[in-house]
Amino acid sequence: MLQRFLATAIALAAGSAQAQSPTATHWPTKTVRIVVPFAAGSFTDIAARALGKELAQQTGQSFVIDNRTGAGGTIANDLVAKATDNHTLLFTDGSFSVSSALYKKLPYVPARDLLALAQVGESPAVLVARTGLPAKDLKAVVALARQDPSALSFGSGGQGSSGHLAVAEWLQQAGVEMVHVPYKGVAAAMADVMGQRIDISIGSVGSTQALIKDGRVQALAHSGTQRHPLMPQVPTFSEAGFPNYKVTYWFGLMVPASMPAEMRNAVRSQVQQASNARGLGEIFERSGVSLTFLDTASFTERIAGEVVAWQRLIDKMGIKPE
Repeated sequence: MLQRFLATAIALAAGSAQAQSPTATHWPTKTVRIVVPFAAGSFTDIAARALGKELAQQTGQSFVIDNRTGAGGTIANDLVAKATDNHTLLFTDGSFSVSSALYKKLPYVPARDLLALAQVGESPAVLVARTGLPAKDLKAVVALARQDPSALSFGSGGQGSSGHLAVAEWLQQAGVEMVHVPYKGVAAAMADVMGQRIDISIGSVGSTQALIKDGRVQALAHSGTQRHPLMPQVPTFSEAGFPNYKVTYWFGLMVPASMPAEMRNAVRSQVQQASNARGLGEIFERSGVSLTFLDTASFTERIAGEVVAWQRLIDKMGIKPE
């Protein structure tokens, strides 16, 4: 199954790449709907609105945001996978890879029905702990967990969520265990870290920087390749002794695989132009997200690799969706 996913996804991207010759195709010709799998106010939503604004200025057409929450993003994914108007796009994040690996039965086939058109941004994952935790760095946390696997707890946005798997991946590398406490969303988990009710959680730079600055949580490490300008005091996982921890949060655009190749190329060209806009960059940077453009082939290969890695972790740990 994993090999089929990888082969199908990369073959689809390769087909798109081969069709990238110059074209006179004009897009859009009417209002564009950008479907977002998360509620208004989330960074994915904010980023989608910012991108839509830039695209509207470039093209002279309207771009509207359609928030379709629920089922780990699969409701939104399915809606876009089955869209046939060539003006319905999906703006999503790394949870797409997680849901593709976690759910055995979906109303769409991720690698067949949706094309990863372009990544536009990326943020490190930040591991945080309650301020009252005696362990103040990763090595001390690992030592504490090794003494007693039930001594520490970590919270996530739900069973099988991106946060659950992100922490589970680090625990696998560290060779220790913690008690997982699933919540109805990341915000609830962070609230209990601040309230000293659980020990650890994980989030993006944007969702954690204010909490760290205000002393409501303590930062243990982030997954960037170097110190982050918004939290220069926080070490990277590599500095803290875990050079193989590479989990990051990406943000990108997907389209129905049925969209004609020449039209996909027109969309990608518009998105790449928008990703260079100063206004979009400022919005991303304030939330700790770097504007990191990946074309269709590179973005598809990234997602396919993530699905394979998450599937292995899910199977190894016996993780089931809620």
